[in-house]
Amino acid sequence: MYQYLLEPKAQKEYEESIEFYAERSEKATLNFIYLVEQAINLICKNPYGSKNKYKNFFEITLEKYPFTIIYSIEQELNLLVIISIYHHSRNPKYKYKAKKLK
Repeated sequence: MYQYLLEPKAQKEYEESIEFYAERSEKATLNFIYLVEQAINLICKNPYGSKNKYKNFFEITLEKYPFTIIYSIEQELNLLVIISIYHHSRNPKYKYKAKKLK
C-alpha cells in the first residue's frame, strides 16, 4: 500500500473546501471529508486503477461533490503526491499546473 503526501496547494484547497462546507452544513462537511479520505484510501491501495489523464498525472473524481483529486505516483518511494483537490468550476487550463502559494 502506498503512502501519500498532500502538496501545500492541495492542502490549502482541501482546507478551504472544508471551511466552505462548514459554513453551510455540518453533514455536508463530514460527508465531504469522508469521501476525500475514502478516495485517498482507494488510490493508496490501487494507484494505477484511476484515470491517467495527462502525462504522469492520475485523477479520481469524488462522488456527490464537484471535486477531482489529482496525483502523481513516485513508485520508487512508494508514495502518491496529491497535487490538487480540484473544484470542477475552476478553469481546466490550470488543472495540472503547480501554483505557488503566497
